Amino acid sequence: MTQQVREIMTTDLVTVEPLTSVVDVAQLMRREDVGDVLVVDEGRLRGVVTDRDLVIRVLAEGDDIHDRTVANACSEDLITVAPDDDVDEVMGLMRHRAVRRLPVVEEGRPVGIVSLGDLAIAVDPGSALAGISAALPSE
Repeated sequence: MTQQVREIMTTDLVTVEPLTSVVDVAQLMRREDVGDVLVVDEGRLRGVVTDRDLVIRVLAEGDDIHDRTVANACSEDLITVAPDDDVDEVMGLMRHRAVRRLPVVEEGRPVGIVSLGDLAIAVDPGSALAGISAALPSE
């Protein structure tokens, strides 16, 4: 039986609004121990910001980071999947697009996120990536 995204996705989402400062987003990432945050506007997904986005699109620019909002740092050209999508198809999409995580959206609203780690745990639980992904974070 084919697995669906809803069976493996993470539903504990960390979200912010577009006008949230990048400093607040970075602190939220640290506090929640996540590498990505969904940007939502009135409940609808508008973008995704990753720790890498903050470095490349904000810090590397050298401007005053306190004046920057997440709207300036997030990726808006989103690739999303649906909860009922087939896990094998999602793996192919991630491979083809070279992405590590995809928002799971239903009627424009984020309901989860699926990562390479989620896929590794579901498809090949004995793999090194699955072991790393399942491990508790260290301080």
